[in-house]
Amino acid sequence: MSDWDAEFRPRRFPRMAVAGAGLFALVGIVVAIINDRALGANWRVVDQVAIGSLAVILAGAVVYLATRPRLRVGPAGLLVRNVLEDRLIPWPDVVDVVFPPGKRWARVELQAYEYVPVLAIQSADGDRAVAAMDTVRSLMDRYRV
Repeated sequence: MSDWDAEFRPRRFPRMAVAGAGLFALVGIVVAIINDRALGANWRVVDQVAIGSLAVILAGAVVYLATRPRLRVGPAGLLVRNVLEDRLIPWPDVVDVVFPPGKRWARVELQAYEYVPVLAIQSADGDRAVAAMDTVRSLMDRYRV
């Protein structure tokens, strides 16, 4: 992290996603085990293993995607990692970093009324989100000319 002055990740959402994914995997495994003839279908052991495995794989994918969001701030700009992509936004392109009232996460405002959501700073994190926004704004004041 030597190139970055600060890094932020959500705290509450990944924890809820892990709990939900664990419950999903557990339900999938239980359904695979007890659903031998409950629906009138003739399930073999290979079908039960496939259903249970699929539930575990999907739960793992949910956990992976929920724990990806991150925001790094440094001299190069803002590196925003959301669920599927990483995007480096250089300081000259940043108009502002805001947390609109009533929204669930912050966003980086760009030129021409465009914006990039920042899933790493979420309203569910409360005081941590406020502190993160203060840090981002102070670093923005330092690096943006």
